[in-house]
Amino acid sequence: MTRNQDAGLPLHASAVALDGRCVLIFGPSGSGKSTLALQLMAVGCALVSDDRTLVASQGDMLWAQAPDAIRNRIEARGVGVLMATAVRNARVVLIVDMGLEETDRLPPERFRDICGHTVPLLHKVVGPYFPAAILQYLKAGRVA
Repeated sequence: MTRNQDAGLPLHASAVALDGRCVLIFGPSGSGKSTLALQLMAVGCALVSDDRTLVASQGDMLWAQAPDAIRNRIEARGVGVLMATAVRNARVVLIVDMGLEETDRLPPERFRDICGHTVPLLHKVVGPYFPAAILQYLKAGRVA
């Protein structure tokens, strides 16, 4: 994906990546998108973009990147806007929707379509292990 902002569909989402594999974090304002991104960064993920993310399809992959105006920045409520070295782009492999809370212990597989790509979807989990579970998902995936 090029760095041209016109090359991507703008989404109201944050994104972090591990080894080039990206999770898009959706949700309404104040739902915890940046908080989850910061938690994932604390356990080894790299920032892609905070609050606004550009996605684009290239072949059979979906890519995410930050708009130039907000690259290398992430908001921490009550602290301010922090600097962070962001990766230029990463392949989207997971979506988390912070606007929907998971109630099942072992939820069914869910998916969301973005730009013609079907991407696995998780709902927000209220629990201190959620960032670690997402990290493990990025490392090794989920059993179907």
